[in-house]
Amino acid sequence: MGYRVVVVGATGNVGREMLNILAEREFPCDEIAAVASPRSTGIEVEFGDTGKMLKVKNIEHFDFTGWDIALFAAGSGPTKIYAPKAASQGCVVIDNSSLYRMDPDVPLIVPEVNPDAIDGYKARNIIANPNCSTAQLVVALKPLHDAAKIKRVVVATYQSVSGAGKAGMDELFEQSRNIFVGDPAVPTKFTKQIAFNVIPHIDVFLDDGSTKEEWKMVVETKKILDPKIKLSATCVRVPVFVGHSEAVNIEFENELSADAAQDILREAPGCMLVDKREDGGYVTPIECVGDGATYISRVREDPTVENGLSLWCVSDNLRKGAALNAVQIAELLGRRHLKKA
Repeated sequence: MGYRVVVVGATGNVGREMLNILAEREFPCDEIAAVASPRSTGIEVEFGDTGKMLKVKNIEHFDFTGWDIALFAAGSGPTKIYAPKAASQGCVVIDNSSLYRMDPDVPLIVPEVNPDAIDGYKARNIIANPNCSTAQLVVALKPLHDAAKIKRVVVATYQSVSGAGKAGMDELFEQSRNIFVGDPAVPTKFTKQIAFNVIPHIDVFLDDGSTKEEWKMVVETKKILDPKIKLSATCVRVPVFVGHSEAVNIEFENELSADAAQDILREAPGCMLVDKREDGGYVTPIECVGDGATYISRVREDPTVENGLSLWCVSDNLRKGAALNAVQIAELLGRRHLKKA
């Protein structure tokens, strides 16, 4: 016996990827529904490679009663309206927006990192999926934290335009094409030209000069991994379609050599170590697309602090950073709590 699963926001980048991953991982669905805004009602979306087409239902009229799990990829606005409705009707919500991440009654889960935290989901019947840049970071940090206890992290991100949705991907494509034919590359989605450029600005600015994306990485890492970890982030949008990269510097309480860290990361869940210290012996964003792992390269000791390491990590932000992590949460929920299948 399987589950009745709803994907909310099924026509967006992340929603479509959720459908793909549910099918790919053979998640035990007795029934699956694709739900989106009224403007998408009636169009059809594919359920992975199963050959099955799902007709999109209108979120405004959808009854969640009798459904087991709802994967939300609809943004904070619709989620604020419909996630509590679904939860109150007995359907467990796994939400990809930022709305509930810092709610003390909502667990924020990366299954490889803090699976036990899912036991608190019953307080609201809602589970939060972390920010894409945080998800891959904590997968890399967790095994190292267990080994030598992390004190401080400094991270610079190189985030793809798919993190800004379809509009971000369209803008990179259109600006690149315009530049090649001599037309102006006018920014509309981003604050400056993204084609052949990098923009040190993701989300809104806060009073202290950081951006909300950077704030998310700080507070989410503390909630997921350890509130004592100090973290500073600089989040940058780069002209890459899919795949987030991060340059990470870590300071530990205890000694941890680069060789020992490599051995740990090689065996860590969710991690894939590719670190040959030669031309091409590392992973770039284009190579991680379609994969669920967090790839780690360039592990080396930092001689400027007593116990320091630097590393490079790359992951498909539409998968581990969003859709895959949500499906993994659903799998964890099923194993620990729902236990139908």
